[in-house]
Amino acid sequence: MASHHALAPPTWRLPEGHHADVYDPRCASRQALDRIGDAWSALITGALEERPRRFNELNRLVTGISAKMLAQTLRSLERDGFVTRTVLPTVPPKVTYALTDLGHDLEHLHATVRGWAEGHIEQIETSRLRWALSQAESDTPTP
Repeated sequence: MASHHALAPPTWRLPEGHHADVYDPRCASRQALDRIGDAWSALITGALEERPRRFNELNRLVTGISAKMLAQTLRSLERDGFVTRTVLPTVPPKVTYALTDLGHDLEHLHATVRGWAEGHIEQIETSRLRWALSQAESDTPTP
């Protein structure tokens, strides 16, 4: 007869003697870095920092993201433990997304990165302009 006791949720651990290494493409930490390092994730966690939000509200706040990309990113953030998805028993069902404790930790990093990008955009754009001009000059045939 099968036991009806609740099983502890599974946990994952690195093999004995191994450490996480984002420079190793086989390491799960590389996949985590891919998720936390993309712009959509950084914008979504920022939009969820203050409170839980519904899908359409997130779609309005994160301008430029398609509904498909928003759904994919939310699903990945949920899978990785950064976001929870709650379905309320209403008609029609109301779905909200919220940051987990891990998601709030990540959002602090994302806030720093977003601030850095905004604070350094003039330097970055100046570099891009100089690079484009140098490329145009090197592409110009000499008589």
